[in-house]
Amino acid sequence: MHLGDLEFQILTDGTIGLDGGAMFGIIPKPLWEKVSPADARNRVRLAMNCLLIRAAGKLILVESGAGDNWSAKEREIYDLGASQRLPQSLSAAGVRPADIDFVVNTHLHFDHCGWNTRREGDRIVPAFPNARYVVQRGCYDHAKSPTERDRVSFRDDTFLPIEAAGQWQFVEGDTELVPGVELIHMPGHTRDMQCVRLSGGGRDALFFADLVPTVAHLPLPWIMGFDLYPLTTLELKKHWIPKVAREGTLALFAHDIATPAAWLREDNGHVRAEPAIVD
Repeated sequence: MHLGDLEFQILTDGTIGLDGGAMFGIIPKPLWEKVSPADARNRVRLAMNCLLIRAAGKLILVESGAGDNWSAKEREIYDLGASQRLPQSLSAAGVRPADIDFVVNTHLHFDHCGWNTRREGDRIVPAFPNARYVVQRGCYDHAKSPTERDRVSFRDDTFLPIEAAGQWQFVEGDTELVPGVELIHMPGHTRDMQCVRLSGGGRDALFFADLVPTVAHLPLPWIMGFDLYPLTTLELKKHWIPKVAREGTLALFAHDIATPAAWLREDNGHVRAEPAIVD
């Protein structure tokens, strides 16, 4: 899809199964299972959507999925299937890992930064050798010293090898990465998550990351149990969802399988998603 001179497409790292109760927080199961059915182990199936952006002469990857450094037991726990993964998605787009200039992680939970690294013999090395990896500094500091509540969401092998290689580029607060690509500080899900706004040709798109992970999370109280600061998430949703609808911004969802992109429409105080085709 083109926004003026900026071009982007949605790539996939396949799907992951996460606990439905954790994904929908305080919302009762009889409500959320109508829009996101659970399996026998209460897991809901989620996409791991990534963005490939061409802007200002740079090739930018936003998110890197869950990666491949998983044991057989972990694969079974998270229902990591054999669907197309990010390396195949990049190859299909005609992109080699060495071509990527920036890898943007919205945050460092394992399902958003897994392909930051790859195994090379008995070593874990950066998967994108020429890239600067971009994350909020506070997010990185927290990932290195998480709390007992969220420790399970981080995997050292997805971010420490990037530090060893000297490839991190830390930002603090809202930052223009390149013209047309803005990183917006969005705490709530984590202390220092960032979303990505794309602009060009008088049009915008916003990658919601885990502020609004799926279309089902558009209603204001539908907030993940994973969120460290749910009331902050609530205030951000109150601001950004109507703003996206009002301004005709294309909404991009990190975890929605059926609707990775949508136009948001306000009807009598309610926001609905009208699926959009991004080709």
